[in-house]
Amino acid sequence: MRVFLVAGEPSGDKLGAALMAGLKGLTDAEFSGVGGPLMQAEGMESLFPMDELSVMGIAEVLPKYRHLRRRLHQTARAVLAARPDVLITIDSPDFCLRVARLVKAQSAIRTVHYVAPSVWAWRAGRARKMARHIDHVLALLPFEPPYMQAEGMACDFVGHPVVAEPVPSAAEIAAFREGHGIGEGRILLVLPGSRRSEVSRLAPRFGEALRPVLAAHPDLTLVTPTTAAAAPVLREIVQHWPRQPLILSPEDTDSAAHAAEKRAAFYAADYALAASGTVSLELAAADTPMVIAYDANWLTRRIVKALLKVDTATLVNLVSETRAVPEFFGDACTPERIAEGVLGMMQDHAAQDDAMRLTMKRLGRGGEDPGLRAARAVLAGLR
Repeated sequence: MRVFLVAGEPSGDKLGAALMAGLKGLTDAEFSGVGGPLMQAEGMESLFPMDELSVMGIAEVLPKYRHLRRRLHQTARAVLAARPDVLITIDSPDFCLRVARLVKAQSAIRTVHYVAPSVWAWRAGRARKMARHIDHVLALLPFEPPYMQAEGMACDFVGHPVVAEPVPSAAEIAAFREGHGIGEGRILLVLPGSRRSEVSRLAPRFGEALRPVLAAHPDLTLVTPTTAAAAPVLREIVQHWPRQPLILSPEDTDSAAHAAEKRAAFYAADYALAASGTVSLELAAADTPMVIAYDANWLTRRIVKALLKVDTATLVNLVSETRAVPEFFGDACTPERIAEGVLGMMQDHAAQDDAMRLTMKRLGRGGEDPGLRAARAVLAGLR
């Protein structure tokens, strides 16, 4: 079986690697495509470095448009030349769905898109457009299949990968605390994003928001896991924070050790202030109460605000059908509002605790590994 996969960012790389592992456990599979280090470790040689596609936001994409367009056509040509049994595009819809469209225009190759676009939140017409060149969708959230099926695509809820993440032991959590001299002290995770652009925009505001929080709770230890790409920007900005955080960066260790230390930090933490994204589910998996804040480029913010159909963008709120997690987006993403949210969350997070547990149950905790479920769905669709 020949499988061509395309992922455009680290979260997609993780999904792709788990899917590849699931396929290898069920059938003989050969892989080609575009992916990051995790997918490459599962046996795929990437057509070009995946991080060239990790661009977010309308204004951020424009300067790189010509290069991305060249990569788009290069990828489509590679798919057609490989003649795979299935093309699996993973998230990154602005790039991946264009690849699928070019491939479908010239072939009958079966197309699967992994991660349903959030048509329930904005741009509902995307599902109809997708249906012209996508045969099958693998959904991470349990309420998404009807949106895809209504437009004629097959769609399976396969579970969210966060429920299959390793859980650190009590000894590993204690070792993290002792190794960094934290002891029994309380920890506030501060997570201003994984991309340089996000960190540049959010970290200064997070730092200012921390001033009243630390004044009220001077015992807090700040811990900030980051990525290799964002670390240099973060290190410069935190010099202006009221207290220096413990920065956990893959620059300082190998990737496996960094991932293990990050997991231990999430489970050791008492609270978190984080950028919007799947990190809210990682925090929920660790039962860590949170406040979510996010702002984008001015142009991107205005366009999204005009199109948004839901009153929350935090996944824990959406999956649990509550509004238990405080969030501050766009114009509300100010140090003053964020600080009020963090102080309130620290005082009372009982409702959020219930919402996090419900979210994990609905995402498939305790069931079959999502990567294996996704692999079964792909094979069933091919049959």
